[in-house]
Formats: sequence, C-alpha cells, structure tokens
Amino acid sequence: MSVARPRFWDPDGSRFGGIPTYPWKMAPPGLLTRRQLRAHGLRPGGQDVAAQIMWRSRRSKSGPRVAYLYRPDLAAPVRPMTEGRRRALAAANAARRTCPTCGRDAGYVLPAHLGACLPCADGLPLAA
Repeated sequence: MSVARPRFWDPDGSRFGGIPTYPWKMAPPGLLTRRQLRAHGLRPGGQDVAAQIMWRSRRSKSGPRVAYLYRPDLAAPVRPMTEGRRRALAAANAARRTCPTCGRDAGYVLPAHLGACLPCADGLPLAA
C-alpha cells in the first residue's frame, strides 16, 4: 500500500522548475514570504528564491497559485521612507482621488471602471 503524498510536494525541486516546492501550509520553518518579511521590517534584498508554495485556487483560471519563500537571514532591512518619496506617494494618491470630469477631490479612490467620481458617472449635478 502506497502513501498518498500531497500534489505539490517536491522538496528536492525536481518537478517544479528546480525550486523546492511545498503545498499550502506545509512550508518548512525558517522561510518567509515577501509579506511576512515585510512584517518583520525586511525585504528580500536581491537573494534568490529559496522555495515556493503552490496551491490550487478556484479563483485562478491560469493554473496553480504560487508564493515564493525567502531566507530571513539573507534579507535586507526595508529602506526608510524619504521626504521626496513621501511627497511623490501623496501626489499619486491625490491623483487617484481627483475626478477628471469635474476636477474635485472625491475623498475616495475613483473606481477604475467608471473613470470619474460617482456623481459625474451617474450624470447628477454636483452639490455646492
């Protein structure tokens, strides 16, 4: 009787592109995703992918989903936010809130499928 192994179990990397592959929630301890690195104040810092997690998702039509894993001992600290970067980010966020039709700040990020604030998209007159 053979033991059933998970579909994406490939710790030696022979089946999935030469990268050690693990199924969802079965990653070895000591490896972190980008989001987990960021929570620790780290970034990958140019290191190669140490392993990957693969899983099937009903949402994904293009095949299995993948999350790359990195070694935290090789990770670099997150670069600090500079004043110039802060200004650029504020300007980009303001542009996402500004309606191209009426030119006012809507106070929320404009829906991309509408391309305008909600009153302009509905054809309603703006309140003074």
